[in-house]
Amino acid sequence: MLARLTINNYALIDALDISFPKHLVIITGQTGAGKSILLGALSLLLGARADADVINDRSRNCVVEAQFIDDEGQERIVRRVVSPQGRSRAFIDDMPVTLDELKALTSSLVDIHSQNSQTLLGDGAFQRKVLDAYAGDSSLLGEYEAAYRQFRSLEKDRSDLAQRVAVEQKNRDYLQFQFDQLSKAALASGELESLEKEQLVLANAQELKLSLQAAMDALDNERSDVVSALKEAGAGLAKAAKVIDRLEPLAQRLESARIELKDILNDIDAEQERICVDDARLEVVENRIALIYDLMRKHNVDSEADLLALRDSLRSSLQEGEDLGERLADVTRQLAEADKRCAALSARLHEARAAAATKLSAALQNSVRGLEMPFATFCAQLEALPERGPAGEDAVRFFFSAAGDDRPKELSKVASGGELSRIMLCVKALMARNMQLPTMIFDEIDVGVSGSVADRMGQMIVEMGDSMQVIAITHLPQVASKGDAHFLVYKEIGDDRVASSKIKMIEGEERAREIARMLSGRELTQEALANARVLLSH
Repeated sequence: MLARLTINNYALIDALDISFPKHLVIITGQTGAGKSILLGALSLLLGARADADVINDRSRNCVVEAQFIDDEGQERIVRRVVSPQGRSRAFIDDMPVTLDELKALTSSLVDIHSQNSQTLLGDGAFQRKVLDAYAGDSSLLGEYEAAYRQFRSLEKDRSDLAQRVAVEQKNRDYLQFQFDQLSKAALASGELESLEKEQLVLANAQELKLSLQAAMDALDNERSDVVSALKEAGAGLAKAAKVIDRLEPLAQRLESARIELKDILNDIDAEQERICVDDARLEVVENRIALIYDLMRKHNVDSEADLLALRDSLRSSLQEGEDLGERLADVTRQLAEADKRCAALSARLHEARAAAATKLSAALQNSVRGLEMPFATFCAQLEALPERGPAGEDAVRFFFSAAGDDRPKELSKVASGGELSRIMLCVKALMARNMQLPTMIFDEIDVGVSGSVADRMGQMIVEMGDSMQVIAITHLPQVASKGDAHFLVYKEIGDDRVASSKIKMIEGEERAREIARMLSGRELTQEALANARVLLSH
């Protein structure tokens, strides 16, 4: 139940702090006193759009806070703060929450019926909600909604994957051709540099062999054998060193030079042997180099490393295409399973709704006939939707006739304003019982009715208040006299000549005078007072 409501800086309400009791709470007040403002502030806690225009004093925030107490006595504090710039924040038990989280909580705590809510009776989604509440299939509906969300998510995944697979398939032949070409080339890192060096040697092999032979001939030939000369000179120095010690190092150096020169000759000879004039190999190398440069030109890259990177990228793309195909097949399988699950749950929902529709029709017809429409007929019908939706495959339509017509017409097309008010009260009473809402707020649900009908509507609201908290904003004295508690909204002019809305509980004679005002208008007559006391005594 709504135990306490605190409002600061909202429209004409500067500051308000009020506690509400259990059962039926009546709120009255003259037109313009601020009843709708009170309801507007409360709507903020239910997730209504925040608007900076409702802030009176632009130097401070607007704050609306409510204390709710559940059947087990646990307390929940809900608060909404709106800044002068129009930004809002929501809190549950002093913890910041999103607007969706706020709505999720408060929708299970309180339901507000505003003056334009009668139009909901013609709304298919509302009609389905009424039938589902009466059927008591919330757990089944929740199970279906979860399955439907999964179905829609898989449907989107499949569509996205199918588009990607189509693109991949379209490009696959070209990608495969490029990959096969690079793969067949069997490129190796550093190969081009090695080939170019080999090509340079092969292209100049004859000239290189001649150059090396010339070097060997200069060092070792019939006319000049440098190695032998060094050996002979070294022997002479070695003999002299036996007599002159300081010549020993020179002899050693000369021997080292001879050995080094002999090694050089051997190495030159080996290099000459290694170089071979091989026109066939030269052709192979030059063709390989030409292939690599041709691939670089075709693929618009600058190096052999870029070709290798492109080959690996193409391999990944082709593999990804195969993976996408496998994922598409898997998601398609999951989608088929989700479709079957949704179909099964939807069928169960349809059965539950079909069974409840007959009972709901009878219950509402009986309830409406009790509000001085003795010949009224009411019928809730199911129709198949063209395609599955978030709440199943059923559309719900309400049909009504006030004159007992065997073929009633759509409710929204034939019911008058007063009839809609009575029907909506009956609907809300049924929903309240089946949804087990702790608090129901009526904003002039009795509009368009009067006399004994108003009295009977008031009695119905009283009966609702026996099992839950009902807060009724009303203009009818027949309804106002039935409350367990009565609050008066009034306007007060302060010392600064600024009007502000106030609210207070009224009892006894003050309550009688307020109901008398509702009976007689501006002039308070003794007859109206007497009538008010009679209403309060019942």
